[in-house]
Amino acid sequence: MQTNDKVVYLAESLVFFDLETTGLGQNCDIIQLAAVSGGHTLNLYVIPRSQIQHSAAKVTGFRVRKQRLYHNHQPVLTNSLREVLVSFIVFLQMLGRPLLLGHNICRFDCPVLSRALDEVDLRCEFISAVSGCVDTLPLAREALKERGLRSFRQEKLVQELLGISYKAHDALEDVRALQALYNALQPSPELLRRNVFTMGNKAEKATILTSHLPTQRPDWLPPKQDESSAEGAGDV
Repeated sequence: MQTNDKVVYLAESLVFFDLETTGLGQNCDIIQLAAVSGGHTLNLYVIPRSQIQHSAAKVTGFRVRKQRLYHNHQPVLTNSLREVLVSFIVFLQMLGRPLLLGHNICRFDCPVLSRALDEVDLRCEFISAVSGCVDTLPLAREALKERGLRSFRQEKLVQELLGISYKAHDALEDVRALQALYNALQPSPELLRRNVFTMGNKAEKATILTSHLPTQRPDWLPPKQDESSAEGAGDV
């Protein structure tokens, strides 16, 4: 892990992001990339090259038919993977090298994003556009360790702290909810600093902080039978 002690922790320097993908593994393809920072939003779609796994499609509502992407039976406009990632980098640059936050990003979103960036040769541009990354899953565990919560899935945390439900498994709705959740958590600068990591170089991308985190299950996977007694699955 690479830490960054020079990050500026202002509200306007935080960007919350999420991916929807074709499946579980780090080799799956990106379908949707969304980000939010205050009132600034980004929401883009990609036609994936690989088939969307049935379990993922059932939960996210994404389907590909005749080279068109549908979300909940409605066609959506798509861009190439490179166009989506360039737009994401420009969005980050516009906000002045922000801190990038997401839920369970260390085990899932960041490795998937890293591979995509390498495919289109944009890793260096991305790294220079952010100050660092924070996974809100371990951050929430530490901030709420006295609450005795069984699950730290984002959807459960939003229900617990904000008392609301939202349209989960849509990346844009997920990042909007995560921003509200983060504002409710109000982590201290020191807690935030302890959880900052960088995506590092290509050799490190698949092992970002994974030795420090328990195994998580994406939300779209069917729950285990003993989930009610477990700490909870992670979010994708």
